[in-house]
Amino acid sequence: MEKVSTDCPYPGCFFCVMKEGNPSKRRASILKFFRELPSQDDDGQVLPISGLWNTAMAHPNDPEFIELGIFECMSALIWKGLKNRRWLSHDQNIYIPYYAAHIIGSYTMNMEEFAETAVHAAVIPPLVELLSGRLTWVEQRVAVRALGHLATYASTFPAVASHAEILELSIQLAMSSLEIVYTHFYQYVDRRLSYHCDLLTRGMGGVEMESRKAEEWASQLQCWSLQLINCFAFKPEFLPTICKPEFLVKLPGMWGGLVNENSPAGIGLLRTICHHKLGRGPVANCPSIIEALCNIARSSDDWQSMAIDCLMWLLQDPNTSHKVIDKAAPTLLDLAEISSLGDHRKLGESITNVLQECIQSQGAGRNSISNRTKEQIEELLKSRQRLKWEKSMPKEDLRIKQAAALVIKLEGNSMFSSGNISAAASKYSEALALCPMRSKKERVVLYSNRAQCYLLLQQPIAAIGDATRALCLHNPVNRHAKSLWRRAQAYDMLGLAKESLLDAILFINECSQSNDPDLSLRQNKVPDYAERLVKKQMRAAWLFREAAIKHGNVQCEDGAGDVYGRETDDSEWETASESDIGNDGRDEMGEEEEDDEDCDWKDEDKYDKSSIKGTCEQFIYSG
Repeated sequence: MEKVSTDCPYPGCFFCVMKEGNPSKRRASILKFFRELPSQDDDGQVLPISGLWNTAMAHPNDPEFIELGIFECMSALIWKGLKNRRWLSHDQNIYIPYYAAHIIGSYTMNMEEFAETAVHAAVIPPLVELLSGRLTWVEQRVAVRALGHLATYASTFPAVASHAEILELSIQLAMSSLEIVYTHFYQYVDRRLSYHCDLLTRGMGGVEMESRKAEEWASQLQCWSLQLINCFAFKPEFLPTICKPEFLVKLPGMWGGLVNENSPAGIGLLRTICHHKLGRGPVANCPSIIEALCNIARSSDDWQSMAIDCLMWLLQDPNTSHKVIDKAAPTLLDLAEISSLGDHRKLGESITNVLQECIQSQGAGRNSISNRTKEQIEELLKSRQRLKWEKSMPKEDLRIKQAAALVIKLEGNSMFSSGNISAAASKYSEALALCPMRSKKERVVLYSNRAQCYLLLQQPIAAIGDATRALCLHNPVNRHAKSLWRRAQAYDMLGLAKESLLDAILFINECSQSNDPDLSLRQNKVPDYAERLVKKQMRAAWLFREAAIKHGNVQCEDGAGDVYGRETDDSEWETASESDIGNDGRDEMGEEEEDDEDCDWKDEDKYDKSSIKGTCEQFIYSG
């Protein structure tokens, strides 16, 4: 390639080519550059490739380089790195396969026509080699990303699927990605490959930054593997390969970390699987999956609605309903009064209809439901009938019922204050039976108060149920601070760190926005008891925790992943929460509970769960 600028010390400099003012000469020079680059062994080749990487990231929809042969060039460079280890180890060429695969992924993530061009340029075989681990995990990360984009489009999916090993490799990578990154990078600081550190931090090095980015990239490696598998899961012929018990049981725990909010992670793949009858059978045969789906459905997880979808589809299928009904129905009953959730409108009504169909199918002899579950569903249906009756009742009668419920609630508060927790719970139950269905604010308080009783009675499952009912009734949904805190404690009692963590962080988020003096934070300080619980659960839900335990690493760098460090004493923070929430020493179950329902909430329309993730990340990396 001819030198364009007399000031440039590098013959054939790509950056000088890009400065060419004549469009036709510029295109001809770029075309020649892409054709000749893979066969050259000059020093400094990584510079134009990194420049192309930056361009692809900034302008992924620009067709110029695609038309001039960038995919053929990147494919040839990956092959060169795989086959010519002498060249790969020379100068900074070791970076080139990573950048080349990243460029392919960036240019194919939005435009189907670009993806078609990439397939015709034969990019899939070298990407599969990277996916198989021929180089290292950082190249696996960009290879699975690129293949995931190619598998997204109807026109290019067959080309991806024709490589039978891709699905198996992706499944193995999804299951082992966190351990791979932990053992190959995170665990031993002195053995970290320098080019890995450079890629992760791009010059902003340091052990702490490298460790933080390792968690982020490990999370991405797992999430992008799941996204690729998800493309296969839409095709029934691939479900037998995907629906193996050893893989399915791990999916609910594939959380995806805190930096991939656009990825549905394991629960998203489960939703795709449950959408087809061939997938529902294997899922229903794994009780641990159903239990995990129930926990996610009653949590602050971003993908709560996906878990609810899975449970409803399993109940609607006569081949799986009888296997899951006694586990799924109690969870859905707690959610039956939720109005909307994300894109789901009238979700509670849909849940009620599904549960009613289960009762009817039992009557037709097509289902098997325990008497306890049947009674609970019938109670829900009666409450719906009760709501209809109340619409025709005189307003004065409704006021009388509400006043009577208030009197009983106050009796419950008094019993709670005197230490008679069981009697207080019974009083709250009586008040709920009297309270008009449309008096949602009052019912939120009653359910939340009873949840606190169940906590103190060491009945965490009942506490989770009542806290969830309060959160479903609250407006906005899932925003009642005290119920979030009580459910966080209940999930902690069951050892469910992720669910407890998300509720605790959302509790902190709500406190910071509340005008209630019992909840508002002085100078935006996080309550000590909430901070202790969040830190405890961050340790328990740490991305590399399982890998650290498996490899005997009891003390991780900087304390960020101290798996076996001293845990916060449960009774300490639990007691603190009961005394610290009130400003004036009054009991939490007193009359101010009702006032809590009338407080003004700031910026409801601006609320978004990214604030949760931001808070979470602060705790991850604070050490």
